[in-house]
Amino acid sequence: MNRRTFLASAALAAGSSSLKAVPALRSETGPQAPDLDLGRHRFGVNYTPSRNWWFCWNDWDAASIERDLDAIAGLGADHLRLMLVWPYFQPNLQWVSPLHLERLDQLVMLMEQRRLDALVTVFTGQLSGWFFLPPFNRLSDGFYTEEKMWAAQELFVRSLGRILKPHGNVIGFDFGNELNTCWKAPVRDGDAWMAKMFALMQEVLPEGLHVNGVDHHPWFEVDTFSPQALAAARFPVMHCYPHWTEAEKYGGAMDAPSVKLMAGIAALIRAYAGKLDKPVWAGEFNTCILSLPEKGQAEWLEKAVTAAIEEGVSWFSYWDSHDVDRKFKFDPVEYTLGLLTNDGRVKEQGRVFKQLAEAYRGKAVVFPKSSLREPPRERSMEGTWRWLLEGIGNRE
Repeated sequence: MNRRTFLASAALAAGSSSLKAVPALRSETGPQAPDLDLGRHRFGVNYTPSRNWWFCWNDWDAASIERDLDAIAGLGADHLRLMLVWPYFQPNLQWVSPLHLERLDQLVMLMEQRRLDALVTVFTGQLSGWFFLPPFNRLSDGFYTEEKMWAAQELFVRSLGRILKPHGNVIGFDFGNELNTCWKAPVRDGDAWMAKMFALMQEVLPEGLHVNGVDHHPWFEVDTFSPQALAAARFPVMHCYPHWTEAEKYGGAMDAPSVKLMAGIAALIRAYAGKLDKPVWAGEFNTCILSLPEKGQAEWLEKAVTAAIEEGVSWFSYWDSHDVDRKFKFDPVEYTLGLLTNDGRVKEQGRVFKQLAEAYRGKAVVFPKSSLREPPRERSMEGTWRWLLEGIGNRE
């Protein structure tokens, strides 16, 4: 479906469906495994709780979370990426908080009732510009190499697995929220740790789909994990933001470097994988362009997702569900990235998200048929951008 066809069908969908509609609760017949078909499109969000952000792990209010989940389901999302602020859950090398595990258990149960699947981050670490380090660790290479750190990490993963395994709506683990922005290491150490962690997570949740949701840097330049190892994973993940990837250097918000960023990075991942049919997950995407108004953000969303679908991107997880409450101190760009306002109003981009989800969810991914390109010769931001611009061009 091209963009013109989508716009026409979306207009009809907007008039015939209600954004307040919530999917029916799951059947009482028992757990239903999540759909892990990487050859069919899925749409979800990175969950940002409307009440007290992710500080809510320490100030729990199930009623507000239920309202959030109803609103998210009403937008047509089928999965959420959840942020487990690591030091809240594991404040000691040898102890994981039963209270926080219980709250995670409840959240996943509430999601299951609304047919929402869960991708659970583990070592978060860093979130929206703030660092959440466990008391037993500092910013150092030791995260990937110290035996005491591995023992703590293994304890945490196994503790989470015991909570998550009984649920029928758990996609799997995400290593953390952009680990490389919090803990850096030589690539050899990062790759060795990644292989070891994938094996542990597969042992703990053998039916799960586990991913390493790094930011854009390891795909663009030398940073902690090699692009070859990341691309070899079952489901490589990309985080795509025109602002943070410096796409604004090469054009405006509606120019090709911005709206085709997801499509371009998907092609880059396939170049490193050496396979045109490699499934790719847009695990985070937004513009992060503060000056872009709500209607502009909605226009960008439609163009960017359509271009990515044409490039064969499989799953999409928008950043994020709700705007951040301004009572908290954040980078100003963080306050307005949601599909919903903090008080639950559906924004223009929320309406477009719903239309996209209704138009494409469950449809077969069409992988590109063009010739597979060689990866960039120069592993730098500038060198990778030259490679991207050769593929996506500088015009729509």
